[in-house]
Amino acid sequence: MSEINDPRAWAEKAEEDFALAQTALKRKKPFITGACFHAQQCAEKYMKALLVSRKKGFPMTHDLLVLNDLCSQAGIFLEIEPKLLNSLTDYAVRTRYPGEGPTMEDAKEAMATARLVRKFSRSFLGL
Repeated sequence: MSEINDPRAWAEKAEEDFALAQTALKRKKPFITGACFHAQQCAEKYMKALLVSRKKGFPMTHDLLVLNDLCSQAGIFLEIEPKLLNSLTDYAVRTRYPGEGPTMEDAKEAMATARLVRKFSRSFLGL
């Protein structure tokens, strides 16, 4: 099986992002934008792992609401507030460039949402 079609390969990449997000926040001077970015990436990759597990395709997108809709269509119901997924989606691109950035509170919320997606996905995938 090609790694791109292996949900476990997607989960491994998601776990790397989760670890990077956690590490970024544990620094003496936290990397808040990095933590938000990697929290979003963790959730995105886990949601794509769910779709791959059902042999469903998905567009090249960072939009977690789109991925959530695709999961629902595939019979996978994450039951996470769309508002939380939408907030997390913003960190895929917005945090990558200079300008007003997220706060530590934003980063904590991003991590909490990523944890919800992670917990559901790992259980669903039997990991």
